[in-house]
Amino acid sequence: METSDMLIIGGGCAGLSAGMYAARLGLKTVLFAELPGGLITTTHVVENWPGIISTTGPDLGMNLWEHAKVSGVVMKSEVIQSVEKQGDVFVAKSRRNEYQGKTIVFATGSKHKHLGAPGEEEFANKGVSYCALCDGAFFKEKIVCIVGGGDSAAKEALFLAQHATKVYLIVRKDVLRAEPANLKLIEQEPKIEILFGEEVAEILGGESVEKIRLKSGKELAMQGVFVAIGQIPLTELAVPLGVELSTKGEIKINRHSETNIAGVYACGDCTDTEFKQAITGSAEGVTAAYFGFSYVKGSSGF
Repeated sequence: METSDMLIIGGGCAGLSAGMYAARLGLKTVLFAELPGGLITTTHVVENWPGIISTTGPDLGMNLWEHAKVSGVVMKSEVIQSVEKQGDVFVAKSRRNEYQGKTIVFATGSKHKHLGAPGEEEFANKGVSYCALCDGAFFKEKIVCIVGGGDSAAKEALFLAQHATKVYLIVRKDVLRAEPANLKLIEQEPKIEILFGEEVAEILGGESVEKIRLKSGKELAMQGVFVAIGQIPLTELAVPLGVELSTKGEIKINRHSETNIAGVYACGDCTDTEFKQAITGSAEGVTAAYFGFSYVKGSSGF
């Protein structure tokens, strides 16, 4: 079995940036991606990527994918099920194959948190969604809500307002923690109504969502419930290696994107960095590639 210089698990902004840079540094690099382009492909508009005033999430994700591929990264659509250390190499196993690498980068990202409210699982894909870009068009001329108090929820609400007749933005606290530019856009959008200090107690309906009940007791008729309350880091693969996690289950890294295990790096939404954006994940990926290169070459750099 041929040993690669670097194995990268994850095909989002962080993983693809790591792959592109690693390949440019001359490392034999294999990248595994369940979702080509990563979670950014479910974002409608991206307006905070330096040098590009405005683009779409799918376009950005696929441009990064093509850049990594053209750079020489070997792309695999296989799902890695386990990772272990065997001597001086790391072994990543899918259902059918095994891959060896001198270094490994976890760019495994995160998954959407669920509300845990009655009716949420029952009406999944029947009015309950975790991706406005994916499902927003199905709610044209309908009433919907977006649950969340951060910038992601704000952007989802703005996108849904392009399709729905009414968008309730349900915020648990008394403030919407969104970028000033998005706050301004929300204030200017008459279709959006913010409900502060509210939480969803139950999602109700027949064959699909018909209304929600808030913890205050108020009921709102609607056909769609979009959830944007944060992410859960996907770090299970790193645990058997002894990689140290934060109390939130995130992989701890330093400014070199290094973990506590030599040869193991991490970047993007699966890490314990406080500020998570596509651009910061990409920067961490590039950093992981550079210090992975240094590790493979047994030096501190070029």
